[in-house]
Amino acid sequence: MSVLLTATCAVPAAGAVLTAAMPAGSTEARRTTTKAVALGASGVALALAALVAVRFDPHGDRYQLTESHSWIRSFGITFSLGVDGIGAVLALLTAVLVPIVMLASWHDADPAPAAPGGTFENRRRTQGFFALILAVEAMVLVSFYATDVFVFYVFFEAMLIPMYFLIGGFGDRAGGPDAARQRSYAAVKFLLYNLLGGLVMLAAVIGLYVIAQDQGLATFDLPTLASAVADGKLQFSGTASKALFLGFFFAFAVKAPLWPLHTWLPNAMGEATAGTAVLITAVVDKVGTFAMLRFCLGLFPDASKTFAPAILVLSVIGIIYGALLAVGQKDIKRLVAYASISHFGFIIMGIFALTSQGQSGATLYMVNHGISTAAWMLVAGFLISRRGSRLIADYGGVQKVAPVLAGTFLLGGLATLSLPGLAPFVSEFLVLVGTFSRYPAIGVVATFGIVLAALYALLLYQRTMTGPVKAEVTGMPDLKVRELAVVAPLVALTILLGVYPKPLTDIVNPAVNATLSQVHETDPAPAHPVAATSGGEQK
Repeated sequence: MSVLLTATCAVPAAGAVLTAAMPAGSTEARRTTTKAVALGASGVALALAALVAVRFDPHGDRYQLTESHSWIRSFGITFSLGVDGIGAVLALLTAVLVPIVMLASWHDADPAPAAPGGTFENRRRTQGFFALILAVEAMVLVSFYATDVFVFYVFFEAMLIPMYFLIGGFGDRAGGPDAARQRSYAAVKFLLYNLLGGLVMLAAVIGLYVIAQDQGLATFDLPTLASAVADGKLQFSGTASKALFLGFFFAFAVKAPLWPLHTWLPNAMGEATAGTAVLITAVVDKVGTFAMLRFCLGLFPDASKTFAPAILVLSVIGIIYGALLAVGQKDIKRLVAYASISHFGFIIMGIFALTSQGQSGATLYMVNHGISTAAWMLVAGFLISRRGSRLIADYGGVQKVAPVLAGTFLLGGLATLSLPGLAPFVSEFLVLVGTFSRYPAIGVVATFGIVLAALYALLLYQRTMTGPVKAEVTGMPDLKVRELAVVAPLVALTILLGVYPKPLTDIVNPAVNATLSQVHETDPAPAHPVAATSGGEQK
């Protein structure tokens, strides 16, 4: 039995413990050592996640590198891990982004001097900040690899705790005079919304176990349950199937987030540091959309098809709503947050279109959105840290004093609006094609989100980077070496996956096809304007 998946998850967990135990960072040297330890742990996790992706055989079994360790035998709970193509690429995305976030946040948790004659503010901020990032990484990786429903639930909920402290305890220093109160509000709102979703999911998890136990399957093992559902050995009544589906889906829709359960996201991303905002939208939120594919469609195929039209309507509302609010934002980070709500609408739309193109596009969208939004948000963070303001109106003419910063910011915006040749275009195109083939009206309305994306992305660039140089940005420095090291891999991946997405599609497509077979769906046959005769001649 392989232990590679356990090792991949254990390394950032051990790194979090080691980082938290480092001596208090009262000197720059000690703080640098703490950061180096945390960065090293994330680097090892990246190497292991890459090894998992390399060792995964797209043509082999659906779940590979499987391992199972007994946990709570009386309830059939085991610490079971296994990876499919979708989990492999999302885990790799997580492992790529965490060290980038750490580099981008290198000074975000440095203690600020207190009043004259006082001491440093919270001498353990540095250790806590980087330990919490590693804890989030470990829990997210377990969520992508878990093949036991109960284990998934535990880590799905547990990741809320470190995220709560990252938002509330390590907020954006560019906030206003009541920044502490706003951070506290955003953190509590994030926690309450997601805890509510988790509690509903817990009820559904218990209901699933009770029904399975009554039919002789006293287990939480996902492959066993999904196979039993497909073979008819595990059956739900119509009401039970719908109720359980909604219990799982509600939790995932809150975390994704899907309109109208999205309202916690702009607060959380606006008040968090840029690095933490990337963790929220590019890493943690992806667990919600991933789980829709793995659990909702895998365990409740009939209910998934029943509710698919309603979910598609909510998705397209989210696409337009998020884009419209992004256009009207005055705060840079809240603009990126509302843009992400629009993008998550595309992802969920692709999942529930129930076509191979839609689900392949949705999976690629999870990866590409993570990369492009990370680039856009982190460069925005560099910009905000220089000016000390998140307000768009406080900028102007930045491209004349910091051209490299402006150029990377433009690339992030162009990726966000899905410019052809950049990574998000491929995934958005597949989602729209897959949706249109089954639900033409939904596909047509969703395309307006592309137009609005161009509007908010280009307006943001125009208002901050062009025009006369404002006095407050006259001496603004360009990107430094550390910041270039943060941006360069994101730019490279955005371009590479825009022109050559095949390595990802080869991995995810078998898992997508397996998911469609679970819901007994095939791609709609294309409409032919001219019918062919049996002899092959056209009439």
